[in-house]
Amino acid sequence: MSKTTKQFQTEVQQLLDLVIHSLYSNRDIFLRELISNASDAIDKVRFEAHSDESLLEGNSDWKIKLVPNKDAGTLTIIDNGIGMSQAEVEENIGTIARSGTKAFMQALKDKADTNNPELIGQFGVGFYASFMVADKVTLATRKGGPAEKGCLWESTGDGTYTVEECSREQRGTEIVLHLKEEFKTYLDEWKIRSIVKKYSDYIQYPVVMEITRSEKPKGVDGKEIEGAGEIEKTEEQTLNSMKAIWTRPKSEVTEEEYNEFYKHVSHDFEAPFRTIHFSAEGASEFKAIVYLPAKKPFDMFMVDRKKGLQLYVKRVFITDKCEELIPDYLRFVKGVVDSSDLPLNVSREILQEDVQIKRIQKGLVSKILSTLSEVKEKSFDEYVTFWKEFGQVIKEGIHFDYANKEKLQELVLFESTTTEAGAFVSLKEYVARMPEGQKEIYFITGTSREALEQSPHLEAFRAKGFEVLFMTDPVDEWVVQALTEYEEKPLKAVDRGDISLDSEEEKKEKDKKREEAQKEFSDLISLISDRLKDKVKEVRFSNRLTDSACCLVAEAYGMNANMERIMKAMNQSVPDSKRVLELNPDHPILKAMAGIYLQDKSASALTDYADLLYDQALLTEGSLIKDPLRFTRLVSELMVKAAGK
Repeated sequence: MSKTTKQFQTEVQQLLDLVIHSLYSNRDIFLRELISNASDAIDKVRFEAHSDESLLEGNSDWKIKLVPNKDAGTLTIIDNGIGMSQAEVEENIGTIARSGTKAFMQALKDKADTNNPELIGQFGVGFYASFMVADKVTLATRKGGPAEKGCLWESTGDGTYTVEECSREQRGTEIVLHLKEEFKTYLDEWKIRSIVKKYSDYIQYPVVMEITRSEKPKGVDGKEIEGAGEIEKTEEQTLNSMKAIWTRPKSEVTEEEYNEFYKHVSHDFEAPFRTIHFSAEGASEFKAIVYLPAKKPFDMFMVDRKKGLQLYVKRVFITDKCEELIPDYLRFVKGVVDSSDLPLNVSREILQEDVQIKRIQKGLVSKILSTLSEVKEKSFDEYVTFWKEFGQVIKEGIHFDYANKEKLQELVLFESTTTEAGAFVSLKEYVARMPEGQKEIYFITGTSREALEQSPHLEAFRAKGFEVLFMTDPVDEWVVQALTEYEEKPLKAVDRGDISLDSEEEKKEKDKKREEAQKEFSDLISLISDRLKDKVKEVRFSNRLTDSACCLVAEAYGMNANMERIMKAMNQSVPDSKRVLELNPDHPILKAMAGIYLQDKSASALTDYADLLYDQALLTEGSLIKDPLRFTRLVSELMVKAAGK
């Protein structure tokens, strides 16, 4: 048969430009695609040989061979797979975006054959990635079977191709890439090794290459012969490990193998906290090995850090930058996910909006959260150790992952007024030990347990024996916006809005005392309110205070001091807001100020004391005072007066 020149059956130049310039951001991908195609071809012939052994032709030493030739500037990829007839070459390669693998799978599906090989292809354009690095591609192939003849296909990617019959003794396909001058680095051994290791390490067939090394000859004793010149020795080496442990049953994988693989994917020298190895079936089928680290990585809060899951399709590496594969609050998770049925579009890299990716994420998150729940129930001390490392980021999920909010709220832990430092309580435990009469879950946010323990806002709660949760992570301010109640018990901030802790009888008694105090100190309260009108929204008597003189309280849905500090630390603009100054009607300072007021309503000491109360309230909530010099002077004067008495 003579050589025939034909046009591609599509707008080939436009599509080739897409493949070469836009489809793949990394040119290394071309070798991954060709190795994947070769793996598919071997899968096909092995499968079809079940019904027709003549296809094997005695050639079942399955492998994919790479042959770099620096003198010729070519890289050759050889497989002993199914091969193609001329008609199949024109159908599958003459038409861009038509995939032989996809058609093969559809044919099997039509036959309702359940013993299908897992083929990688189904993409249609992988072969054309060759033109990213080559200015000419030659393909020689022959299908198995005694009556089959070879076919030679060649194209420079200019919109045409040639096809002719050729003599070829063995079944399989040989692709020769004539590399462009600027891409001759793809002939270097180190470059080929690195690409195979990254993208095709777990392909189930050996990817081999002949390696030549210079070495001195050795004698019968195995020692080098002194004075002898070096000789070149060439041997065929396998470049990939073929050890995809996630494809093996859990019972066949040892703990040592799991730990070694963890070190490989995480670069962490410590053993993982937990290993999760599972297969998902149903709407989305995939296998995964997911690791929960024991220690948080140093870059866990860096904006540009990569998430720790690698995505494979049929053991071929696709990407480690699929943002939708795992939610951000589980960004510390390491491992691999291998999908069997991921329906990618023309690019293997544009995955973020794929519906199957979202299904995989749902399965991963469900398994991780159920594992954490099991650890929490069975090994609470171990869980606390893990929580100290990763609790801060897991809590982000309550704000962002509404679908898993109920699961996440069972996992969160907090320190509280009744736990020792470093000990934690869950929401379930908190509710279980709430005393009779307590209707809300109380919490306070701040920078540290030590600071919060000194807060005057806790005084009435301690007096009542009501536990208050300490929320000391910045994310907690957003957590409580989403976690508004638990088991029908509302969450209530002790430093926001009105507080009512008393029974009806106690409330009546306190209301009566407050009315009496309001009458006794009404003029003084008016004076303090007028003095601080630019700083506070209101001055009122408090239900919170039992010992301290005063405190500042935000409105029920207002911004408290801790939130203001967080916003400023994030360089966010903080709207002007005034808080309420609450006073303790039983504190001696009020009676002292009332005495001064009776003697001299215009006494300067009254305004000084009003300023001191406000500054004192600022200090106890952890805020800075605007005029520390004046504050210290007034305190010193009071100390001198007290010492003089």
